[in-house]
Amino acid sequence: MDKPTYKEIINDGFWSNNVALEQMLALCPLLAVTTTATNGLGMGLATIAVMVAASLLVSLLKDSITPQVRIPVFIVLIATVVTLVDMLLNAWMHELYKVLGLFIPLIVTNCAILGRVEAFASRQSIGHAIVDALAMGVGFSWVLVVVGAIREIISSGTLFAHASLLLGEQMHWAETVLMEDCQGVLIVALPPGGFLVLGLLLALKRLLDKRFKKPAKEQLVTLEPNPQLTQPPAA
Repeated sequence: MDKPTYKEIINDGFWSNNVALEQMLALCPLLAVTTTATNGLGMGLATIAVMVAASLLVSLLKDSITPQVRIPVFIVLIATVVTLVDMLLNAWMHELYKVLGLFIPLIVTNCAILGRVEAFASRQSIGHAIVDALAMGVGFSWVLVVVGAIREIISSGTLFAHASLLLGEQMHWAETVLMEDCQGVLIVALPPGGFLVLGLLLALKRLLDKRFKKPAKEQLVTLEPNPQLTQPPAA
């Protein structure tokens, strides 16, 4: 397998092969927990930690894992990392842990993580695997935060509400009230609102890709003249 450049890896993870907007994976946590930007950021950071740790372990152990058992081994490694992240969140960020709830353990079933571990980390060097995991994780995280921010603003008129659950008590300044006494649009905070916001982001990405897509260079083909067509007919 050819080694891609770091620039290509970062571009793929952040935009052109984005987990949510291009691969359409991990939509369950994307739609379920992104009622606020804080929840989206928390889930994104947990996913990044799992992706980086799992990719690192698989890249380190790839020569010791036989092809016949690679998928079960990858799942066990991912499950181990997720369990550690779940325990750390429960110990250090218990309030946020209660908000994210069951979706932290369900990172084990995230097809994006298993897919990248199988398709990339198990075939590349440690450096490439870590950069790919970071790029994919950050690409997924910014979508989580943007979806959560849009839903939070429209539904409650706030941005990064309860940021102290994730960033600590000293980060109260990050909590922003955009509209006082906002009634909000309830449907945006419900699951249908997640689908609507995600659909708008998908449409926006398609428009941007179409607008800024580099046109393919036109290849000029020179045709050699056919001597039989250029010769005058015989008398």
